[in-house]
Amino acid sequence: MRFLSPAPSRPMLRAGVGLAALALAVPAMAQTQPQTQPADETVTPTPETVAEPEGQTDNTITVTGSRLRRDNYSSVEPVTVITKEEITLSGFNGSVDALQSSEVTQGAAQINNAFGGFVTDGGTGANTLGLRNLGPARTLILLNGRRLAPSGTRGSVLAADLNVLPSSIVSSIEILKAGASSVYGSDAIAGVVNIITDTKLRGLTLEAQVNVPEIGAGVDRRLAASFGFGNDRLDIIGSVEWRKRNAVQLNDVNFTSCPRGGFLTGEGTEFGSGDTNGFDGTPCFTLDNGGVTINTLGVPGRTAIGRTSGLPARFTRLRPEVGQVAGTPGFRGVGIYDRDTFDPRSQEEELITPTENLTGFLSASYDLDVLGGAEVYAEVLGARRKSSATLYRQLSLDYLTGSPLVPEIFRNGVFANPNETSSGQTIAARAFIGFGLTDSEQQVDYVRAVGGIRGDLFGSNFRYDISGSRSWTDGRYTQESFLIDRVANSLLAVPNPDGSFSCANQATFANCVAAPALNADTINGNLPQAYRDYILQTTTGTTKFRETIVSGTITGDLFELPGGAVQVVVGAEYRAQKIDDTPDDNAIAGNLLGLTAGVPTRGTDNVKEVFAEVLVPILTDRPFFENLTLNGSGRYTDYASYGGDFTYKIAGEWEFFPGIGIRGSYGTSFRAPALAEQYLGATTGFISGGSDPCDSDNFPGDPDTFTPNQQRTASNCAAVGIDVATFVQNNGITVFQRGGAETGLEAETSKNWTVGAVFQPRLSDGMSLSLSADYFDIKVSNGVSSLGGGDILARCYGAEDFDPTQSFCAFVNRDANNILEVTSGFVNLTDNVVKGYEFNARLGLDLLGGRLLLNANAVKYTEQSDRLFPEEVLLDRNGIYDTPDFVGSFDATYRQDDVTLRYGFTFLDESSGTYDYFATSRLDGSVDAATVQDLRDSFVLEVPAYFLHNASVQFNVDDRMQLTAGVRNIFNTEPPQISAAVTTIGNAPLSSLFDFVGRTFFVNTTFSF
Repeated sequence: MRFLSPAPSRPMLRAGVGLAALALAVPAMAQTQPQTQPADETVTPTPETVAEPEGQTDNTITVTGSRLRRDNYSSVEPVTVITKEEITLSGFNGSVDALQSSEVTQGAAQINNAFGGFVTDGGTGANTLGLRNLGPARTLILLNGRRLAPSGTRGSVLAADLNVLPSSIVSSIEILKAGASSVYGSDAIAGVVNIITDTKLRGLTLEAQVNVPEIGAGVDRRLAASFGFGNDRLDIIGSVEWRKRNAVQLNDVNFTSCPRGGFLTGEGTEFGSGDTNGFDGTPCFTLDNGGVTINTLGVPGRTAIGRTSGLPARFTRLRPEVGQVAGTPGFRGVGIYDRDTFDPRSQEEELITPTENLTGFLSASYDLDVLGGAEVYAEVLGARRKSSATLYRQLSLDYLTGSPLVPEIFRNGVFANPNETSSGQTIAARAFIGFGLTDSEQQVDYVRAVGGIRGDLFGSNFRYDISGSRSWTDGRYTQESFLIDRVANSLLAVPNPDGSFSCANQATFANCVAAPALNADTINGNLPQAYRDYILQTTTGTTKFRETIVSGTITGDLFELPGGAVQVVVGAEYRAQKIDDTPDDNAIAGNLLGLTAGVPTRGTDNVKEVFAEVLVPILTDRPFFENLTLNGSGRYTDYASYGGDFTYKIAGEWEFFPGIGIRGSYGTSFRAPALAEQYLGATTGFISGGSDPCDSDNFPGDPDTFTPNQQRTASNCAAVGIDVATFVQNNGITVFQRGGAETGLEAETSKNWTVGAVFQPRLSDGMSLSLSADYFDIKVSNGVSSLGGGDILARCYGAEDFDPTQSFCAFVNRDANNILEVTSGFVNLTDNVVKGYEFNARLGLDLLGGRLLLNANAVKYTEQSDRLFPEEVLLDRNGIYDTPDFVGSFDATYRQDDVTLRYGFTFLDESSGTYDYFATSRLDGSVDAATVQDLRDSFVLEVPAYFLHNASVQFNVDDRMQLTAGVRNIFNTEPPQISAAVTTIGNAPLSSLFDFVGRTFFVNTTFSF
């Protein structure tokens, strides 16, 4: 199983307003009088508006980012609004796809179903959302203004899984890309996403959608039924929907058909010109990219005839060869590039893992006509996700020195020191076997129930709202795994009189099946079925997550100012969480070979909070003060685990003239680490021996040609007694990941400020124009992050002031046999900074008897930097291959009578600065020019500009039926090509920013009754 840090785009070198293509922006300034809005500028109100008791249905709404009700043109901060119709026209088959699109994430990579082979937060199949590249744990997800609890499998359940969200019943989605911790709580650092369900539905609506990729695989189907009924006092609305997306395998798409190293023979030379061909004469699937050693025997160095050269030489890897007599009989010697590295079965791994979701939603309200026009309300959300992933496995069988299973010519050698499967004995030979495919499955059941009462307070203009909610997550995950004890027992074999073998400890382990004798059949993967069934077992773990929330607010007007009534909300909230993840007994015992093992993750935490918010409309309808409003909020947070702190936010807007003004905000936050970050049970995983920085494979060529980084690493390896010219790491590297509570993990704080301008002139009835520009600046201090094992090793042995016991090396243990263990886990980042500008433009006009709407949105990041230790400089990733500094989108929609046409595109700017980034010292920020040039001469690490185009047409057949059809990725644009010096799929960067599936056709039909 591969490891992935919580930030999916952190690979290493080896050795808003507006959602232009999808959403309606809300850049408008506050207006003093109710206005009639054209259709293309409607801001969808939240449920609080629609549920207003009779007599209270004024023109005020509650916009995400505030708990106060304001007129429907007011927006102190940039809020993006996505409507259900826009999701459909864009071809997204559900809320999760829309939320993870580049139009929403604006250059921030997300965890989605392309990460099935990696260890990710929430487990395989989870889909999360993190804004501003700050991760999902710092983005708050709401459903109708209330929190969605984290969901998923395994111990690292950190954030809400978007798979639980309904789609058919969604009316709109509001996205605030600014800090709001003082309004909503500690985890609203990067922003808030509020999914709002339809509150006006009456009757029955049936919806069906199918998305069919041109490749024929990955068909995505969704069926849904939504309903609503009621009377003057009762209102019931609900939905049921089913969605199933088939898998896309690696062999279904072109760009994974021939993964290459992608190395160069000099800057500007052809991609792959520096690659070495593999055993089959092509550069595909070598160990540089996509390949794994199979059909190969590892032995102590010996003379053999080279497979490619035909000449005798010393080899440590052999390939069975029928009829070979000279050298080592029955074998030929192989090196890095002429060993077998490709098994066609490996291409049956999934590029996009399959999933099947069933979701039900029900909301109800009833007017009691007592207690100040009180209304009781309830809401239930239930979801079941079934997902799976297929993983190709190599099996390394370590045959013991002196074992009768080993041919005499290899029997008494020592290839490697004792390890977990050798029962304390040295290893004579290692068979690298292509075992085949193994399966994993996940089932996650999620339920959230909300109930409350709201109404007027004692006949005054104050209103109360008291609610409680409870969330349950129950997950079950299974995985086919090799068991260490069974492999070890099988290798302790004794001969039988008939020439077969039995386990030496058969009396103790009656079902033990002896390993097959070491011969050509075994090495080539032709293992007896009984043996395959014995060593491969299905392991099962369970995950439970519980969240309880009780909250109450009082809202009302205090007194009048020249600009209007001063509004205030005060409230209190209590939240309690509990996690209980219990891996399979074999995982707890560390009995999984080559896969993640772990102990239970169990922990609880609770937080008590009081908060207040005030809106002060200072002036209105005055010269140069069309509107001047201040908004302030404060929250005191007291965690059982990390104590308390006070956070606040101040925001304001100044409209000079009608539709022309400025706005800004400044706020702070305090976030205690999530339960998984605190209490993650010690998890054991493995990375390949090639990740050892001292392995000779990382130092090709003459030492005189080493880059400065290679020279420094070689010197540091020599300091611990390793000669990089000859050392080969024959053992996998064990990585232990732990929660931070036991290692002093602290709470994180942040500061967030924005400033912007809005231009929205009042034009003719047939034309509207809105322009906005906002600057944002987020700084997270003491931020919580997880270190990867490979990152720790590289930064330990690449340090200029190398000390094998300090800094990153404190997390590394290298024993006398050069077996490596790395302890990673959650630590506090000293700083994480994100800065940039967001621009929006919207033009609507009547044209040729219809309505044309043009939207454009762009985000220009100026900094996306971080550092781990105080003595380091902030290292800026902005603009490198997987962290674009400029992201934009555009769409044009034309509606005439019953027909709507839409075209849109999204855009990621070309990367720059990647070479400098990897050659920059974190200690002083200096860029090693020699390393930069070496990287340019060796790798393609920059990607070109990336465009995705989409188009659709929608017909309102009649009042009851609507048909939408279109195509996504019109030009079948593949992901950009990059060298395998970083994490890739094929030769594409592993990132949700790029479309891995290609051109996709979609059809959506809706029937209303």
